[in-house]
Amino acid sequence: MIKLLFVGDVFGQPGRRILGARLPDLRRDVDFAVVNMENAAGGFGIHREAAEGALRAGADCMTLGNHAWHHRDVLKLMQDPENYPIVRPLNYADPQTPGVGWRTFEVHTGSGQTERLTVVNLLGRVFMDQVSNPFTAIDTLLERDDLGSVFVDFHAEASSEKAGLAWHLDGRVAAVIGTHTHVPTADSRILPHGTAFQTDAGFTGPHDSIIGSAPEGPVARFVTERPHRYAVAEGRAELNAVYVQIEAGRAVSIERYRDVEEGLEEDGL
Repeated sequence: MIKLLFVGDVFGQPGRRILGARLPDLRRDVDFAVVNMENAAGGFGIHREAAEGALRAGADCMTLGNHAWHHRDVLKLMQDPENYPIVRPLNYADPQTPGVGWRTFEVHTGSGQTERLTVVNLLGRVFMDQVSNPFTAIDTLLERDDLGSVFVDFHAEASSEKAGLAWHLDGRVAAVIGTHTHVPTADSRILPHGTAFQTDAGFTGPHDSIIGSAPEGPVARFVTERPHRYAVAEGRAELNAVYVQIEAGRAVSIERYRDVEEGLEEDGL
């Protein structure tokens, strides 16, 4: 059995701070930790400092999303996969796209066994960039027989698209966990054929914010209907994550986790 922890989108310095403070302790109770670093560098993408901080804290794999290419650092990091286990979205049509959209790991479990785990990152298309079809991209990947258990980080806007992918993959992957909208959803469940699903894991970043940004910028944009500069909010941070236990390629449990710097909240199913 693989005990997996998935940490939702790390946003800016507050997200990196709470990740560095909390992940080492959380990591002790799991076999493998996946962290979405989509917004780790000032709210957009990932750079070397953010990647190295996540790895020091205990991340085994880092996933991305629609801001994957914001910092040039990411291209160099992707050229060093042994030291920087980054998985960018799989469904880019160009075969020359840097990096990889999935990676397979040999996970040493608490029971002393070694199990194979594949981490996949996908981008949605509804209200998002027009990338290749994520449904057919994952279907093609699943034709392989050497993936072991499969965990999918689906970085998408529409809840219907996320649920659609989970039901499409039910019984074929261990988990489909959504990212991108930064708000944790209360729909953690295991689908009929053994795939764990949650529409969005929530984010890891400034608690007193509008999905990571200082409220002044977004509020001004809504009020004036004009563009306004957004800044990463300051102050206390929160960490949102999902625990999934996987046995023989299927989920046996899923549990939401939330930690706010001024207190601790847990919500499990």
